[in-house]
Order: sequence, then C-alpha cells, then structure tokens
Amino acid sequence: MPRKASAALEQLNLAAKLADLKEDHYRTLLTISAVTELLIDKGLLAPEELELKVRSLDAELDELISASLHPMP
Repeated sequence: MPRKASAALEQLNLAAKLADLKEDHYRTLLTISAVTELLIDKGLLAPEELELKVRSLDAELDELISASLHPMP
C-alpha cells in the first residue's frame, strides 16, 4: 500500500476512534446524570451535598495534578 494511502487510512481510523470515544463519553454522562437525578428525586442525595463533593474532588484532583507537574526537589 502506498505511504500516502496508509497515512490517510491511519487518519480515518483515528477519526473513527474519536467518534467512538465521543459516543462513549455521551453515554457515560447521560447515565451519571440519570442516576444523580434519581438519587435527588428519591431524597437520597441533596443537590448541595453533590455540589460540595464535586468541589472537593475537583480541588483534590487539581492538587494531585499540580503536585505531579511541580514535584518537590
């Protein structure tokens, strides 16, 4: 197979993989949203609790990322 055709096929495969990832991401977010709504509707989770946990996890992740980018000497 000519090199040009091989590169084009690689790009096509990459685009297909990206489309699959986007679909998976959409389905995952949809499922998480549905479960969250059900938990709130059933009174098992308050929106404020969820927001607090989201902020906590986000701060923790930011700290981990920052530590890995700037390790102490």
